[in-house]
Amino acid sequence: MILWYNRTVKRHITASLLCAVLASSAFADIPGVSPGPGLRYATDAYPGFDSESEIVNPSKKEPKWFSWINGPNRDTPSGQLAYCEGLAKEGSYSKAAKHLDALVREWPSSPEAPKAQEALANMLLEKLEDYPEAFAEFRYLLDFYSLQCDYAKVADTAYKVANMMRAEGKTIMFFRFDNTVDVRRAFEACVLRAPGAKWAPEAMLAIGDLRCDEGKYSEAVKVYENLRSLHPGTPEAVAGIRKEADVRMKVLADHEYNRARCTDTVKFLESALSLCADADKDEISRHLADAKMLLEEEAFAAAKFYDSRTRTRRSALNAYERFAADYPESAHADEAKRRIEELKETSR
Repeated sequence: MILWYNRTVKRHITASLLCAVLASSAFADIPGVSPGPGLRYATDAYPGFDSESEIVNPSKKEPKWFSWINGPNRDTPSGQLAYCEGLAKEGSYSKAAKHLDALVREWPSSPEAPKAQEALANMLLEKLEDYPEAFAEFRYLLDFYSLQCDYAKVADTAYKVANMMRAEGKTIMFFRFDNTVDVRRAFEACVLRAPGAKWAPEAMLAIGDLRCDEGKYSEAVKVYENLRSLHPGTPEAVAGIRKEADVRMKVLADHEYNRARCTDTVKFLESALSLCADADKDEISRHLADAKMLLEEEAFAAAKFYDSRTRTRRSALNAYERFAADYPESAHADEAKRRIEELKETSR
C-alpha cells in the first residue's frame, strides 16, 4: 500500500511537470499540428462538431485498482517493456496489450511510456484488429506524448483507423445511432489534432455525411459551410456544396415553414450555382426553383391571410401589392392583381 501511494504521488508530480513543458513548447506553433495536453483545442472554430469536455480535455490514465492483478509485473518500466515484448513474440497479444497499458499508467513520464503507448496502439490495430480501441490509444499518444512521437505519422495513422472504423461499420451493418456517433467523433478528433493535414477536408466531408446519417441535418449544414470556409476550392468543398444543397432542402421539407430559413437557402443556392461542379448545376437549379416556389406560395398565403373579415382592406391591399411587386411572374399574379382592383374599387 505504501509503495502504491509513493508511486501515485510521484506520478502526479511528474505529470504536472510534463504538462508544463508541453504547454510552453514551440511545438504548438507548428502549422497543421495541435498542441499537447497543456493547451486547449479550438473547437469553437468547428461548428457542427461535438464540444464535450472529453474531446477538448482528454483524461489522463491512472493506475487501476487491485494493482497486484492489473498493475505491472516488473519493478521498472524498462523491465516491464521487455516483458511485454516477450509476450508479443510469443503471440500473447491481448496479455501484452494489458501490460503495455499498465506500464503507461504506472510510469507515465518514463522514457518507456511513449514507446509502450505506441506499441499498444499498433498492437490493437495490427494484431487484435480492435479499431475503436486502437483509435483511442493513438489519440492518447497524440494528446499526452506529442513531443515523444512522430506526430504527423501518428495523426495520419489515426485518420486511417477512423476510416477503418467507418468501413467496418458499413460492412457488418452495425451502423446504429451510437456507432455512427463514435465514428464521427473519431473523425472530429483527427481534424482537431491535425487541422492542417492534407486529409482534413476529406475528414470534414465525412463528418458532414455522418451528421446526415444521424439525422442532424442542421449540424451537417454547419460542417459543410465550415468546410467551404476553411478549404475553399478543394474537391471535398466542391462536393460538399451539392450535399449541403440537398440537406438544406431536406430541412425545409421536414420542418415547419420558416421564411428566414427559406430566404437563406435561396441565397445559398444562388451562390452555389457559381461554385458547384458542372454535373451538379441541374440539381441545384431544381432546388433553387423549389425553394423560390416555397417562398412565393408563403407570400401569397400571407396576402390571403390579410384578406379576411378580421383584417382591414388597407392591410390586405398592401399585402397583395407587395406580392405583385415581388412575384410578377407568379402563377398567382393575375389573381393578386384582380383582388387589388376589387379592394381599390370597394374602398372608393
